[in-house]
Amino acid sequence: MTIDPEKIDEKSEDVGFDRGRSDDKEATASIASSNGDGDDNSIDPVPERILTMNGLPVDEEAAATIPTERARSQASSARSRVLSVVPRLKRRGFLAQLTLVPEVERPYDYPDKVKWTITAFIALAACAAPMGSSIFFPALPEMTKNLGASPTVVNLTIALYMLAMSIFPLWWSSFSETLGRRNIYLSSFFLNVLFSLLSGLGVNIAMLIVFRLLSGGAAASVQAVGAGTIADIWEPRQRGRAMGYFYLGPLMGPLLAPIIGGALTEGFNWRSTEYFLTAYGAVVFILVLFCVPETLPKRPSAPVVQPLQSDDLVRVPTTRSVQIYTKKAASWLKRCFVDPLEIILYLRFPAVAITVYYAAITFGSLYVLNISIQSSFSKDPYNYSAIIIGLLYLPGSLGYFATSMLGGRWIDRIMVRAAEKAQRYDEHGRLVYLPEDRMRENAWIAATLFPGALIWSGWTLRYGVHWAAPAVSNFFFGVGSMLVFGATTTMLTEFMPGRSSSGVALNNFVRNILSCTGSVVGQPLIDVMGVGWLMTLVGLVSWISGNLCIYFLRKNSQKWRTQMDKALNGK
Repeated sequence: MTIDPEKIDEKSEDVGFDRGRSDDKEATASIASSNGDGDDNSIDPVPERILTMNGLPVDEEAAATIPTERARSQASSARSRVLSVVPRLKRRGFLAQLTLVPEVERPYDYPDKVKWTITAFIALAACAAPMGSSIFFPALPEMTKNLGASPTVVNLTIALYMLAMSIFPLWWSSFSETLGRRNIYLSSFFLNVLFSLLSGLGVNIAMLIVFRLLSGGAAASVQAVGAGTIADIWEPRQRGRAMGYFYLGPLMGPLLAPIIGGALTEGFNWRSTEYFLTAYGAVVFILVLFCVPETLPKRPSAPVVQPLQSDDLVRVPTTRSVQIYTKKAASWLKRCFVDPLEIILYLRFPAVAITVYYAAITFGSLYVLNISIQSSFSKDPYNYSAIIIGLLYLPGSLGYFATSMLGGRWIDRIMVRAAEKAQRYDEHGRLVYLPEDRMRENAWIAATLFPGALIWSGWTLRYGVHWAAPAVSNFFFGVGSMLVFGATTTMLTEFMPGRSSSGVALNNFVRNILSCTGSVVGQPLIDVMGVGWLMTLVGLVSWISGNLCIYFLRKNSQKWRTQMDKALNGK
């Protein structure tokens, strides 16, 4: 069965679909009716009665406990084919009429090709902020000479940039839940292009630090809002794989940026790194403008109260008028400056706090590892150039890439297996997934793999072993840490349905504070302790933290989710 997009646009106003999940019988019935012309590609409706091999009907109670794979797969196909496109003039978001991908009433119904396209563009956008944090590493010595500042002051261009990445997403995520994802993407990347350009034109270190901070805060919008978009368009059974691909963006940025920064600095100067970030932000802005529609679920509109009809004008006393406007102004100020900070209060829920802590410890160890690579390979016995040091970040990137390709799919299969083993089906025969299903053998393996890789890397660098030895350890660090990042980020979107971007913003807030701290104290600790003992300390803290977090989540998450749902939703 083929769908003509033009016909969908013309008839979309006549088609109404509820935002909730329609049941399988209705979905298949709509497909059957649309194929009444005898099309060979039509989908058979789900049978109303399930028969045994002998042709006898199975009683209704028994049928509810039998996994009906064919029925569910047909119903899933039916749902994906029922697509209600929003009319072009009614689409939400800034310049939404220009999007080549139309907005639909139910984003889950997008074809998989469209979903993967949106996911790819959001991952590219998510790469911008982390890339800006690392692209300066090879240029720091030149900046010190060119701007006449001390190395400590120049390092503030990176530390404050990362601090902005942790704080600004609190506001971006809060605004995205009301203003929409698309508006946040476009406004933030417009500001990112402007501030990155001004950073490149900076005439002194103060101007550079200020505009670097603002550009980092602008680009960081995708760190939180992007995960919300992924949760908008992907159902839980496919979300782990999609989140793995999305997370390639934030993780590939810090690993590819030193290579790009080293090449640009050696070929041109440190300002060329900022011009590169400006061009990258402009490309992201164009991609979002034309290819990313609004995906935020529509909220039911409040009923409009009609004013009483009267021929007489009612005079409002001046004091009453002042009270009304003051109340509106206070409400607006609270929404802009106070409400975003309320996201931090989600840490009072143990499930959220433990998940965020585990992700933050892992992310902080990544930046300690990055500092150790740069510090060790730039001195005896290696003495490598900036571009060679940048290339030595590639093994970790390969680990991230391999895990994103395979790890997300593996975790999704683990979830399916757990739900089938527990016989968790809803009234329509679909599997019911729980967030803690993502913390099984994959989590236990990751909790040992990346801490072990840290210790391996530290001692091979300490004794000046051939570069291949720490490179291999960095690959396994990439594999282990990516398993953690993918699982924890997806779990946060599922622990907080309807508040997915807020949960991820909180995650970014905590983890970027730790990564900022790791970047600042990493080198001094290497000078005091040595790279071997420092990486051993970080590895042991990560190993103990990871195993304890997994244990408590596996044991108590169901109780904690119930308490959190009751506190947030009153049920």
